[in-house]
Amino acid sequence: MRYIHQYPDWPTFRWSDAELASVLARVRHTQGRLLGRMDGLGLDLRLEASVTTLTADAVKSSAIEGEVIDAERVRSSIAHQLGLEIGEAATLDRDAEGVVTVLLDATQNYRALLTAERLGRWHAALFPNGLSGARRITVGAWRKDELGPMRVVSGHQQQRVHFEAPSAALLDGEMARFLAWFEDQSQLDPVLHAAIAHLWFVTVHPFDDGNGRIARAIADMALARGDQTSSRFYSMSSQIEREKRAYYDQLERQQRGTLDITPWLGWFCGCLERSIIDAETTLNSVLNRARFWDRLNQGPINERQRAVITRMLGAFQGFLTSSKYAAFAKCSPDTAQRDISELVARGVLIRNQSGGRSTSYRLGSADDVR
Repeated sequence: MRYIHQYPDWPTFRWSDAELASVLARVRHTQGRLLGRMDGLGLDLRLEASVTTLTADAVKSSAIEGEVIDAERVRSSIAHQLGLEIGEAATLDRDAEGVVTVLLDATQNYRALLTAERLGRWHAALFPNGLSGARRITVGAWRKDELGPMRVVSGHQQQRVHFEAPSAALLDGEMARFLAWFEDQSQLDPVLHAAIAHLWFVTVHPFDDGNGRIARAIADMALARGDQTSSRFYSMSSQIEREKRAYYDQLERQQRGTLDITPWLGWFCGCLERSIIDAETTLNSVLNRARFWDRLNQGPINERQRAVITRMLGAFQGFLTSSKYAAFAKCSPDTAQRDISELVARGVLIRNQSGGRSTSYRLGSADDVR
């Protein structure tokens, strides 16, 4: 079995511009339409949409690798690192902080050079205790392959090797070549730049772990350069997580294939197009929240109520109960019930059908608020 990095002309990638022209045109059209719509909004709404997108990007990029991080803590970490006020903040989490640090550096500082030292900082942020699960790894530096070649495998008793990366002895040269290429692509379409960078980085696989997350951050950086804005309104990682099986299948086929990467580029462009289309849902959600607050602020509301509603409009899951309200607002059960009754009277909260000790509430719509 020969992998693409084993060909004599690696990494001289080839592709068919004619085959990609249609999907690239569609991506450009959907990108332009979304960015144009965002330009028409106020600064606060653009910021809210960007924070929502960044939160989804961080959470889903980790989920692709089978790691679960709390969305509320990610959102709080983003707000903390950007110096924003988003209501009551969740407790900061070390794992969430690391993922957010990488994503924000890639997208907010997209103009800065991508260097080996910068990638090392990203890797160290992802693994602050030097462990991948229970296994100690080399952090902030290229892998050593002391336990054998770097392989992507699945299965336990009967392992299947999906891919084997270049030897660690080659990494200094491989990464120097990749980083020089990444910074010398002003004439290449930014979408193709992002797609090639993603494939190239995960093929070299320079770190012991975290290569997928860093590859997606590099792609986000290339896309931000193309958009010429640090504000993120679509999440490629969220779409990849939805299409995870196809994502891994496409990577494996290309890494076991030839240096004609047209199939990978076509899939990447299509996935990106779908992520931008899905961003309309995020934008509509942000606009609905803004309308909700406009209606809500026309009447009386105390700080406890405001904090709980902010939480419910975020990553809150399930229904609200008086005990949850008391815990969120740090108040007595009687105060919680009084606040809830006021919000029900205004149509902000709607009582669910079950009653008694299991009484719960959901948020109304902007049209329900009186």
